[in-house]
Amino acid sequence: MTKTFDRRSQDVGNIVTLEHVNVKVPDQTTATAFYVQGMGFTRDPYIMVGVENMWINLGQEQFHLPTGAPQVLRGTLGIVVPDLEALKARLETVRPKLAGTKFDFVAENKHVQVTCPWGNTLRCHAAGPEWGDATLGMPYVEFPVPAGHADGIKRFYEKVFGAPSTVTPEPAGTAARVKIGFRQELVFRETSGPIASYDGHHLAVYIVNFSGPHAFLKEHGLVTEESSEIQYRFQDIVDPDTRKVLFTIEHEVRSFPHPMFLRPLVNRNPAQRQATWQRGRDAFVPGMS
Repeated sequence: MTKTFDRRSQDVGNIVTLEHVNVKVPDQTTATAFYVQGMGFTRDPYIMVGVENMWINLGQEQFHLPTGAPQVLRGTLGIVVPDLEALKARLETVRPKLAGTKFDFVAENKHVQVTCPWGNTLRCHAAGPEWGDATLGMPYVEFPVPAGHADGIKRFYEKVFGAPSTVTPEPAGTAARVKIGFRQELVFRETSGPIASYDGHHLAVYIVNFSGPHAFLKEHGLVTEESSEIQYRFQDIVDPDTRKVLFTIEHEVRSFPHPMFLRPLVNRNPAQRQATWQRGRDAFVPGMS
């Protein structure tokens, strides 16, 4: 008998990757202590190497950290790391350097909840089957949204951006889950609690059908920046039928032919130390102990 397959399991939507999250930081030295020394990520060695901005690589994703008044993503960044115990050990070593800031971390159920020096929340998971073949990266960004908004957000991403989306009741609250590529998602979880004010932070995505979403956004006055031929920006997620604003987070939308799409990123092995250095192990290799 010929074996049958669910071919839909390999489908991807119009949004093919979430590349970076951008939040301003007031001090690049403190950012280095947290993101590089503590989290074990890698400063991009080729682009933004001055003191006015810092690009931090984690797998195929990035943090962009321009210098400025601190911004706090009003949500949670989902992070996958190879080893939670190694992460906790590194974070403990930088605790003295980050004294007097909002930095903290706590081991919770199957993850480590980390607060950056300015209040951003990183939920760090150990690599495993739940995350596919990802051993280092940013599989999701989760935002709290007002009760009743999940369905409209789902329809926005489906109708405007062609991104497969679902709304499901979950123990932590009903959530709209927007599929990005084959291993990432945006999560918008309903809450009855307060929603923090928006301070201008943004995320960047690459899409295949570049003109279709732009046409809808432009028609309804939602384009906030016509950056270039290969990029535009918008901030408001709206109900596609009523145009009611459901949530605000700036999207830096890049085209599929954008020259930086899937640019190879340098990732180091944070276990390397001068005293215990091993030849050939400077670079991060997924699965290498």
